[in-house]
Amino acid sequence: MHYLGEIISIGVAFSWTATALLSEFGSKRMGNLTLNVARMGLALLFSIVLFWVVTGSPLPAHASNEAYLWMLLSGVVGYVIGDFCLFQCYIIIGSKFGQLFMTLAPITAAVMAWITLGQEISPMAIVAMLVTLTGIAITVLGRDSHGHHKVVLDLPLNGVLFAVGAAVCQGVGLVLSKIGMNHYEATIATPCEPWMLPFFANFFRCVAGIVGFSVLMMFREGFGSLRKNITDVKSMTAAVLTTIFGPFVGVGCSLLAVQYTSAGIASTLMALTPIIIILPAWWLFKQPITAKSVVGALISVAGVSLFFLL
Repeated sequence: MHYLGEIISIGVAFSWTATALLSEFGSKRMGNLTLNVARMGLALLFSIVLFWVVTGSPLPAHASNEAYLWMLLSGVVGYVIGDFCLFQCYIIIGSKFGQLFMTLAPITAAVMAWITLGQEISPMAIVAMLVTLTGIAITVLGRDSHGHHKVVLDLPLNGVLFAVGAAVCQGVGLVLSKIGMNHYEATIATPCEPWMLPFFANFFRCVAGIVGFSVLMMFREGFGSLRKNITDVKSMTAAVLTTIFGPFVGVGCSLLAVQYTSAGIASTLMALTPIIIILPAWWLFKQPITAKSVVGALISVAGVSLFFLL
């Protein structure tokens, strides 16, 4: 079928849009830590079921301790710190702006890969970084309402800092995950389907996630909120759907997409979430649609596209 990879990639962008919207709803209803503990627990449960169905064992294939350590570290950075920041920014500034700031993740990943893996940053990558930053700046900066010729931030500073922290952690976590998956693939005890490897590796990221979030919850607010929300149908529905559309449908289909089209095209189409989310965020959460928010999102996505297409 022509353009199957492209169609799947666009579907992934919609899947991640649904994840962002559901996460905003769930975070505001359940609380950041409660939703993340529930989500990590569900992700582990779904992983066990997947492994059992595909391999006959409820646990991932064995690999080296070094691979496990890298994946656990990736989970601490990407899930515990990164998703905590991301869900907190959803509460403060909403998923629409949160997803816009996530276009900074490729910049962070490129810098991290340059530091740890020795990968070069091309002049075009630097241009892509500047374009992405320009798009974000157009969206979040404005004129002083008191008539002064000053540029001010249109969003709460703490929400912006959480959003930037989330993007940085996602980029760093992605590189750590790549290092871990390289070790996993090199030391795996039994051969497996290539598409299963990310799910095996992600299992350990989820282990780090549920342990980290549980420790944070224990010291910050206790487990009363978790016990209360487990029996709340709307809360658990949001948690289940967030888990399905994120780690499973999103990750699984993203792996499938690159089998039918180039990684650059797939990555660019999957980065359309900041544009797709504008209309449903207005409909669901009454977040206003402005000309500069649309233009800023378009420019930011264009910047991300330059990373992968040139």
